[in-house]
Amino acid sequence: MKSLQVGQAQQDYGSHTDGSDKVSDKSILFPNKFIAIADSFKGEHSWFIAPQIPTDFSIQVQETTYNVHKYPLISKCGYIGQLEIQPLISNSGNVLKLENFPGGSETFETILKFCYGLPIDFSPDNIAALRCASEFLEMTEELEDGNLISKSEAFLTFVVLSSWKDTITVLKSCENLSPWAENLQIVRRCCDSIAWKASKDELTSEDATPNQESWWFNDVAAFRIDHFMQIISAIRAKGTKPETIGKCIIQYAKRWLPGMEVELEGLRGYGHEKCNLQFSIFSGKKKESSGHSKEQKTIIESLISIIPPQQDAVSCKFMLQMLKMAMMYSVSPALTTDLEKRVSLVLEDAEVSDLLIPRYQNGDQGKTVIMTISSEECTMLDIDVVQRIVEYFLMHEQQQIQQQQKTRKFNISRLLDNYLAEIARDPNLSITKFQVFAEFLPENTRSYDDGLYRAIDTYLKTHASLTEHDRKRLCKIMNCEKLSLDACLHAAQNERLPLRTVVQILFSEQVKMRAAMHEKEPAQIGIQSEQEGNHTSATMDIKALKAELENVKSQMVELQNDYCELQQEYEKLSNKPKNSSGWSLNWRKIKNSLHTKPAGVEIGDRQDAPKSPNTILRRLNPRRRLSMS
Repeated sequence: MKSLQVGQAQQDYGSHTDGSDKVSDKSILFPNKFIAIADSFKGEHSWFIAPQIPTDFSIQVQETTYNVHKYPLISKCGYIGQLEIQPLISNSGNVLKLENFPGGSETFETILKFCYGLPIDFSPDNIAALRCASEFLEMTEELEDGNLISKSEAFLTFVVLSSWKDTITVLKSCENLSPWAENLQIVRRCCDSIAWKASKDELTSEDATPNQESWWFNDVAAFRIDHFMQIISAIRAKGTKPETIGKCIIQYAKRWLPGMEVELEGLRGYGHEKCNLQFSIFSGKKKESSGHSKEQKTIIESLISIIPPQQDAVSCKFMLQMLKMAMMYSVSPALTTDLEKRVSLVLEDAEVSDLLIPRYQNGDQGKTVIMTISSEECTMLDIDVVQRIVEYFLMHEQQQIQQQQKTRKFNISRLLDNYLAEIARDPNLSITKFQVFAEFLPENTRSYDDGLYRAIDTYLKTHASLTEHDRKRLCKIMNCEKLSLDACLHAAQNERLPLRTVVQILFSEQVKMRAAMHEKEPAQIGIQSEQEGNHTSATMDIKALKAELENVKSQMVELQNDYCELQQEYEKLSNKPKNSSGWSLNWRKIKNSLHTKPAGVEIGDRQDAPKSPNTILRRLNPRRRLSMS
């Protein structure tokens, strides 16, 4: 008699196939003498087998059929022992098929070695499968002391869970063992062990760089989304900082959502013909299958649901990227609305490129998006999403005003003006939608209207066919008194603006300069300890303003002279007295408006000027041709 080790068992146990490509038979054969199979766990011989004992039982796992003996399996497997009570009935004879066996045929072969008394090796790669398979076969202590359930459970608890690397390996192997791994609490115990080690690492590395990623981020980001969510929940329960959880979520999204960081740099590659708009958004990847799209949608919805509620947990840029992915894959409206509200709380940290969210059709789900838009209200960018975000922002600001807290309206006025300039390039953007979005913020939130003027000028440039009435309608949105000097100089030479708007801008600038000259010295002048250099600088500024005022006065004189010359030329060319009197009446109104005091100029009260005075603008101050970018 001799004791067989695993390597000897593989030599003494032969195998043969029946020639089939799908199913192979593995028969347990023995040498031509008695064999004592050693029980490696007890260190003593457990039982003897006579030579060449024929097999009397067949078990099929996946595509492999095993010809085995009943007794070794019945003595340790309660599941097979219960089946022995009743005769096995099968179309293929005395064959027991184990459907959905945890771990497959490889794990079953290891269990066969254990049932025949051969030593087996436990490792992080196979321990989860062996634990699930032993539970499937009901290998309990009631049948035999030291059965496989108790041995695998002890190895899992005392060896695996004490090591970070082994725990990661076991949890990764559990992805193919559902639902057994979940029911046996293997996944939960692994997640708790990972969370405990991660939270302990955070406590010991509080002095590390804030932006530095923890060493365990990559390991945790490799798991399936359901296991990742369990880890995040366990980490949060340990009291981990929201910023750390947020960084881990961002790391996971970068790994599993490769299209998240693809940005739309403005409106590009569009064609315009008869109010039909076609444009494409290329994600740089092949078409995705429906199964992959569902997986991506599940990941997006799961990540949105576990983002910490604290504002500093994740950046505004990341949430807007997630919002783009949510719109692309048509995630739950409730999650989308919640994400929009989250973005509104940190909107002042956003950039214009982050707000450029394409308008996706339902069911696009990450594929190449090709849109054909025939309605004037359908734009290339999803303006409605940004509009809702701004509405949530203003609602929150109103609540802060009621609570006498600091508001942030000035911080987003420039952001929205730049965004308005981007969407103004869309040929399909209606003037009503543009005007509504431009008037979203209250008038007192903008310290300067230069950004709004740039957006209006961009819209007029893109929509060159607008009527004079629509041009005046757009220009009424901005406050001419809030334009800087550079903007006023640019507007004075801008032929796209209505004449009345140009004149009003010039008068507003004149009023500001006159007020700067005649107003009393500011309160700072009473501070006698101020340096002499500041006083000299203020004096030079006043002199510059006076010189600029004289320049504007001379321009007005030239404008009146040009007006008189135009009136004389028109009277000479006119042959009909009736028409001449009508035109003279209009010219007289223009003349009166030019002699009106600047303080009384208002946009809404003036009459429309004829188109011919555009010549005046071209003659106005021909020596200075300035432009504003």
